[in-house]
Order: sequence, then C-alpha cells, then structure tokens
Amino acid sequence: MLLPRAFRKDMPCKIGESQIMSLEILLALAGFAFVSTITPGPNNMMVMASGANFGLARTMPHLLGITFGFTFMILLVGLGLGQVFGRVPGARVVLIVLSVGYLLVLAWKIAHAAAPEGGDAGGTPLTFLQAAAFQWVNPKAWTMALTAITLYASGGVLSAAIVAGTFGALSLPCIASWTVLGREIRRFLTSPARLRAFNWTMAVLLVASLWPSVAPLL
Repeated sequence: MLLPRAFRKDMPCKIGESQIMSLEILLALAGFAFVSTITPGPNNMMVMASGANFGLARTMPHLLGITFGFTFMILLVGLGLGQVFGRVPGARVVLIVLSVGYLLVLAWKIAHAAAPEGGDAGGTPLTFLQAAAFQWVNPKAWTMALTAITLYASGGVLSAAIVAGTFGALSLPCIASWTVLGREIRRFLTSPARLRAFNWTMAVLLVASLWPSVAPLL
C-alpha cells in the first residue's frame, strides 16, 4: 500500500514543525473522512429514519447538531482529550456501556415512531443539542475521531483544526444524503403498517451498528 510521504518511515514528516498540512495528506484525510462518514453507522441510521418519518426540513437541526458536535469532538480529541482512554483504565468500557444503553433507548423510540392510523409520524426528531450531545456516546464517532487525529494530525491547534474542519465540511452532505434517502423511501411507506415495519427495521440496524464496538469486549 502506497502511503503519503508523512507516513513513510524512510521519509520523515516535517508537518510537526510547520503544522501546515501538505496537499497529499489533506487529500488522504478527505478520502478517509468521506468514506468513514458516509458508510452506515448510528448517525446515518438515525437520520435516515428521521427523514422517512419527519422529512428533510424537520431533520435539519439533527443534521446540524451531528456536524457541529462531531467537529467539536475531533478538535478536542486533537487537543489532548483522546489521551483519557490511555490514562484512565476502563474508560473505553464505560463509554461503550453508556453508548449501548443510550442507543437502545433511541432504537426503542424509532421503533415506536410509526404513525397512528391516518396521522403523522409519532414522536419528534432530535434537536440540535440532542444530536450534538449524542456524539459523545457514539462509539463510531469516537473511533473515527481517534483514528483521524492519530493518522493525520501532527500536534497543535492548527493541525487539529484542519482535521476537524475537513470532517465538518464533508459530514453534512454525507449524512444529508441518508436523510434524503429516507425521505424518498417515505413515498413507499403509504400505510401505518409499512411505516411501522420500516421503523422497526431501522431500530434493529441501529442496534446492529454497535457490534464493531461491542464485539472486542465479548
């Protein structure tokens, strides 16, 4: 595998001295951010279900909350917050337990958001603050943040800000595409029974998205 210059052992990276990211590394970072953000995970499953139940406009605070919350998380991880997992024994286990509990609650709410006969979908979409706060118990978000900072940040505020800004710029269109997909699926959910089946399916997929984080503990 061909690695960017910054990651070759025989070609030491100078980015730590200048804290200016090369175009080669920036493109690699952008590719990683795009792939990791657009692939299925708790955020995407939730906004897809929200798009199907509430539409794009009502889901927009949820989208913006994810973008802001995750971008802010990456910045703090880059400034040293990620070291907590190395210094505090059991911190990762505690985070995963909290994540599982909270996601099970969200899955239950999604499963029971089906519309009553002749009515709109029950429940309400997540607010901006709720979506932003959710990132702190989202195991995929933590994995992405820690990996991105480890691979692409050189230390210091500037490099952490570049990594965070790259994710911030790409995350909104990526997660919005899942919301639009959910909205388009809505046209096929013409009966409460179909909507209920869809919501239960999304709830199961949301719980299943926890497996990569929980499996190592089993």
